[in-house]
Amino acid sequence: MVSVNYSSLEAIQDEIRKGDLNCVSMVRHYLQNIEEKRHLNVFLEVYKDEALARAEEIDLKFSQGTQGRLAGLVVGLKDLLCYKDHRIQGGSKILEGFESQFSATAVKRLIAEDAIIIGRQNCDEFGMGSSNENSPFGPTLNEMDNTRVPGGSSGASAVSVQADMCQVALGSDTGGSVRQPAAFCGIIGLKPTYSRISRHGLIAYASSFDTIGIFSKSIEDNALVLEVIAGKDDYDSTVSQKKVENYTGAISYDKKARVAYLKETFESEGLNNDIKEKTLGTLDFLRREGHSVDEIVFPLMKYALPTYYILTTAEASSNLSRYDGVKYGYRSPKGKDLLSMYKKSRSEGFGPEVIRRIMLGTFVLSASYYDAYYTKAQKVRRLIKDQTQSILSDYDFIILPTTPTPPFKIGEKKNDPLEMYLADLFTVQASVAGIPAVSIPNGTDKDGLPIGLQIMTNDFKEKELFSFSKYILDKQ
Repeated sequence: MVSVNYSSLEAIQDEIRKGDLNCVSMVRHYLQNIEEKRHLNVFLEVYKDEALARAEEIDLKFSQGTQGRLAGLVVGLKDLLCYKDHRIQGGSKILEGFESQFSATAVKRLIAEDAIIIGRQNCDEFGMGSSNENSPFGPTLNEMDNTRVPGGSSGASAVSVQADMCQVALGSDTGGSVRQPAAFCGIIGLKPTYSRISRHGLIAYASSFDTIGIFSKSIEDNALVLEVIAGKDDYDSTVSQKKVENYTGAISYDKKARVAYLKETFESEGLNNDIKEKTLGTLDFLRREGHSVDEIVFPLMKYALPTYYILTTAEASSNLSRYDGVKYGYRSPKGKDLLSMYKKSRSEGFGPEVIRRIMLGTFVLSASYYDAYYTKAQKVRRLIKDQTQSILSDYDFIILPTTPTPPFKIGEKKNDPLEMYLADLFTVQASVAGIPAVSIPNGTDKDGLPIGLQIMTNDFKEKELFSFSKYILDKQ
């Protein structure tokens, strides 16, 4: 039985080539960890027999020298990504019993390169949450401290990598749902440029914000997975046609970066002092290394969070209207006619946070308030994007904390939606602007809880983002 927690796919493949390891033993290792750590509530479904059979196939390919680039990589999927002939629920009762009839493009591309899908992972319902507590299957626990949240909405996917239940996991990031859990779990979490990865097969929350994101233990694994799953797709009209770069080639940073940090970030009342000091410490380190580090004023920062919630709830109101109990998913047995069936199915099938956001989105889209809220928020979004890209025309990167606080206690913010929404304070800017951003580990606080450092750069500059992130991690 494997006893090593491998830091990268390269290390796994080296062991396989030497004959000291095989894919079947790797899958058994992860299956054992999943079983031993069931109390963390990470997996909704584990594909045990299927994963083992797939591992045997790939071991045969290794012996013949025909294996794909991701051979030996065991991957978990957030319960928002379609996998053909497997159940998918979006973390919601409303899709109870639904089985996907096709695979997401990102999932198909993983499988084509011989990755092994090990299971379906818990999440906040339809990706709406910052703590993984908005799931009808119960909260996922942070392995580092089981009394604390792992972040959300992709919290279980983050814990699966943190707790060595798989090597890589795919989540989704609408306003920070990959970066915030990565920070809370002490791992790497990437939100690529909007449109870099096809959204085909990703259950929609807010279509103009949603991106598939990647959790990993190493920058190299993250870069390789992005290289495999990114690129044009005939099934998604919004995906970029831009050529996918060679992200894995020479991940090194050998020039002097121009780095900006936002004055408003460090003046925020909600910023934890340990996180502030760790982030400023990293900026000081960069100065000592000869990089240019400047404070920038970003007055639109205070509008990013309300802009995000107005627009995403509006899009959610529209996207989630398809779940009505008619053709698939949950249907209330209490409906007496068509209208009551609609109402009762949606009222009983959706959780309270999803209902809250649908109601808010419906309100801002209503005839009387459309211009006052939705139209105005769209204009502010444009201003935030333009001003962010203006900064990035003068600087290579923007650095800020991933989260204002360390992982908080389970139940601590559950009954205060505004307090919960503030957990996204520093991640929504990249989502509103559509630019790539990554969270990397940046030490721990006085209680030993993980801290994340967020690095943002301009559209489609993921290669530079990977190189600079690895440079910082290697120097830490």
